[in-house]
Amino acid sequence: MGADSLVIHEIYRSIQGETSFAGRPCTLVRLTGCNLRCRWCDTPQAFHGGQRLLRSEVLARALAFQTPLVLVTGGEPLLQPGALPLLRELCDAGRTVLLETSGERDIAQVDPRVHRIVDLKAPGSGESARNRMENLAHLTVRDQLKLVLADRADYEWARDLILRERLPARVCEVLLSPVHGELDPQALVSWVLEDGLDVRVQLQLHKLIWGRDAQGV
Repeated sequence: MGADSLVIHEIYRSIQGETSFAGRPCTLVRLTGCNLRCRWCDTPQAFHGGQRLLRSEVLARALAFQTPLVLVTGGEPLLQPGALPLLRELCDAGRTVLLETSGERDIAQVDPRVHRIVDLKAPGSGESARNRMENLAHLTVRDQLKLVLADRADYEWARDLILRERLPARVCEVLLSPVHGELDPQALVSWVLEDGLDVRVQLQLHKLIWGRDAQGV
């Protein structure tokens, strides 16, 4: 696959459902394909299919929605060579650009203007062995580290990682998310407060508004 085209699952306008940008109008560019199979994945429909478009057309469609904020997500967007130049071109167009990536792919070559949301996998996902821990060294104040947790064991894994790697000291904000419908958010909040973690607890706003199975919203 060359860098001049991308396989796209969907492009649409909504609000950003997670991160410190939650609630803001946002254009979502969802790329097809992922090399992980997290147990709780909520976008398996993006594993296959999609439409191949020229990168210039993807850019034009994303900009046509006229939202200041654009999220490039998947699947795993960094599997496609065209993702890196697309991110750069969105920044060149004056957009605030977010990239959501699993943390398994190298993020070092992503345009430094992009806010990289790195979704490291907890053991409950079934994919924690695939985490590229070297990515932690590349995180900056622009980026956010997201940890999705299914149970107490996942929380303890995340807590130990945060303390061992001194993650707040790396400047990057840390986001803890309960798996929707599995981990009680109240329990997660109580654990965070008990341990005094310097993190942001977040819920998936789009699921609270439209329901857990809604797509394209």
